[in-house]
This record gives sequence, C-alpha cells and structure tokens, in this order.
Amino acid sequence: MSANPSKPKESVERRNKNLLNNSEQEFVASRRKTVLQSLKKLKIQCSRKEVPNIALLGSGGAQRAMVGLLGSLVQLDKAGLLDCILYLSGVSGSTWCMASLYKEPNWSTKLETVKNKIIERISGPGVSWGDALTKLKKYYYGKDFFSLTDVWAVMVVASIVKEIDEHTLTEQRNQHNKDPFPIYAVIDKQSKQSNDGDPWFEINPYEAGYSLSGVFVDTGDFGSQFHKGSKIKHQDEFDMLYLQALCGSALGDEVAIKNDMWQKIKDFFQNETILEAMREDLSGGKSPLISSMKTEKQYIKRFAMDVCEDLSSRSNIWQFDAGISICKCMAEWIWGRKYNFLHNMTDEAVNSTLLQSETRDYIDAGVLLNSPYFSVLREDRDIDLIISLDFSEGDPFMTVRDSAETCKKLKIPFPEVKVPSDEGKKPKDFYVFKGQNSPTMIHIPLFNAVNCGGKFRSYSCPD
Repeated sequence: MSANPSKPKESVERRNKNLLNNSEQEFVASRRKTVLQSLKKLKIQCSRKEVPNIALLGSGGAQRAMVGLLGSLVQLDKAGLLDCILYLSGVSGSTWCMASLYKEPNWSTKLETVKNKIIERISGPGVSWGDALTKLKKYYYGKDFFSLTDVWAVMVVASIVKEIDEHTLTEQRNQHNKDPFPIYAVIDKQSKQSNDGDPWFEINPYEAGYSLSGVFVDTGDFGSQFHKGSKIKHQDEFDMLYLQALCGSALGDEVAIKNDMWQKIKDFFQNETILEAMREDLSGGKSPLISSMKTEKQYIKRFAMDVCEDLSSRSNIWQFDAGISICKCMAEWIWGRKYNFLHNMTDEAVNSTLLQSETRDYIDAGVLLNSPYFSVLREDRDIDLIISLDFSEGDPFMTVRDSAETCKKLKIPFPEVKVPSDEGKKPKDFYVFKGQNSPTMIHIPLFNAVNCGGKFRSYSCPD
C-alpha cells in the first residue's frame, strides 16, 4: 500500500464511479504486477493490461466461516493461486479470519506460520473476566455512543477469537503491500429496514463509506461528528475487536429476528399435535408446550435484567453507569451507533434519507446478504472474476440468487444464476456462472456432496 499515506482529510469525499481512492489506486497498480508474475508461474500468459482483477469473498458463518476461510486461503497458497487475488472481502465470521491475518504484516508470504499462530490462539484459553471488564470500561468512556456492539465485542467476540485486539485499521497502512487489499463489509441498519438508500457499507484501511453511493470518509474519522461534510468533533478510531463485533452483530437487526422467529412459530404450530395442545391450554388444561414457552419468555426477560443488575450492583461507579446504559441500549436495541458523516450534506446523487439523521447504526451484513458482493461490484473496481466461498448452513445458493436479483433491479452487471432445483439439497463442489459484460463467478459451497463424501444429508458433514 501507499508508502506515504495521506493525512486524514477530515471531510467527506464523493467520487465518480470510475475513480478509486488514491491509496487504493496505488495498491492496485502494484498488486497487479504481483498477479502478473503469479500467472506466469502458472504458465498463463497475458499482457499487463490483460491482468484480471480477481476478488475472493468470504461469507458469514461465525467461527465456522473464520476457520473455513483460513483453510481455503492456505489451500490457495499451496496451489500457487493466492498471489492471483487482488481483493479479499468478508462479512461476519470471515472478517474474524481477516482481522487475525492482517495483524501480521505481509501475512501471505508466511501463511503457514500465521495459520499455526491463529489455530494455537483460538485453541487456547479465553480472555479473563477482569480483562474483559477493563476493556468494557475503555469502550464506555472512549466514545459518545456506547451500544450493545461494545458489550458484544467484549463478552462474545473476544471469547471466540480469544483475544482483545486494540490495534486499528489505519495502523495497517504500509504493512500489506504483498497481500490482497482487505475490505470489511457491514450494512446501514436504517437503510436496510426502511428499504431505501444504500445499505451496503464498506470499511478498509483507508476509507469507510457507502459502496454504491460513492461517498466516503477517512477510516480514522469514521465515527467522528460531521456537519455539511466537514468534521466538527473528533472521535478516536475504533479498534479491531470492535470492528469484528460490528461485522459480526447479526443480533442487531430486531426486525429480521422477529420475522425469523415468527416464521418458525408459524411452521411450528402447523403441527396438529401442537395445535391440540394449545386448545387444551386455552380451555384450562396444563399443556407442557405452552408452559415451556412461558418459561422461555420469562427466562429471556430475567437474563436481560440479570445483566443490568450484575453491573449496576458493583461498587465502582462506572460499572453502575454502564449497567444503566446497557439496560437502555437493550430497551431500544441499539447496535453500532455512529455519528452520520453525511449529516446535513447537500448531494442530489445520494438518497436524502442518508443525509437527514444525526446518527446511523451499522450491523452485520449477513442479515441482508451473507456475502460481500456489493463491496467488489463497484464499477470503479472493475472486477473480472469473483470467487465466492459460502460457509453458511442454509441454502448454499441464497446469497448468489439474492445478489443476482438485487443487481437486476439496480442495473448492476451480474451473471445469470441457474442452478438445477434438485441441487439445493446436494450441491456440487463448485459452480461457474458467466454473463455478458459482467464478472465471471465461481461459487463454492463449503457443504457439498464432494466434501461430505457423497453422504450429504444436511448442511453439515457427517462425523
């Protein structure tokens, strides 16, 4: 990446669709030379102008996606293909792998060593309660908006990745000139729920912003307060632990959770035995099912209260205040809240809903689309080939089908996706989708008939 990173501009930048950030342009020019040499080693001849721009995407899937992406990258390296990758982008669990990799300068040149360090760490002891509480205190006092993402980072993500990484993305500038360019993807919660604006949001070491609208701010300033495009109040840059929580906060979308729960309830109650149990309960009977549901509801409520009471009852005043704040965040379900760097700007090319509110909330992109297609489908990135790694448990073609449908509506070039209906339950190990004037895509489901030895019964390989 750029040897002399520019000082944060402290202002919002809007660019035409065919123009990348200067630092990214420099990186792409340098990386394409590496790709060219890698292709020559593979005996694939092409001119410098013909070098393909290849993006590797990692889907969500929690720790399974973290380990799955790591293993996939190791295999690409062994096959001599890793240096062909220009961009590496992920959502949710895949970003946990990316964060671990990019801690190491030029990790792709020593991937076997880096892989062993990661495996050793996640197999080792977790973060202590004392360290977690100390980190929560730093989050509580370190920003204007404290949210459930801070709690999630300390209590859940740290326990999964087995560390508290306090480095920042901007510190990685200049450290990865031999690695693919990293892009972390989240979504704008309000845009997703209102179904307007541009929900797709990307974060890289240089800038953060809306992928399709083309408006960005320096990553070091993302979270600071802006007015009409100029920074008026600085907030310190969030660290890598918080970024992993931001990318992996699927619980942040209460609408999606409620819809999913409601569908499960409807499916559940289609069973005649259960319906009969409901009738008995409503007529004065003592149905174990209904009693169980009541107990579960009470448990959830009790758990929320216990979290608040535990922190509020401690002697330190900050713990009392934090407990109250957590209760408020839980009541309003506040995740990933940041100052809106587009607040009060005037830009006819940007949806007006993105310009009005003082704050925006950012959450796990997987609740909208479980793969970061839209971070690499920007016209200015000019991607020729997308390698899509799908680590999800459900329909292995859902993300690619949804992307194709959305791209059609937005008039974004995307290959036609045709999959035989009977292959949804027993997919092959890879699929190639091609289209005119669109990137070619190789889609690779983790759970497939080849990986699972022909004994594929569900979305997990048999023991």
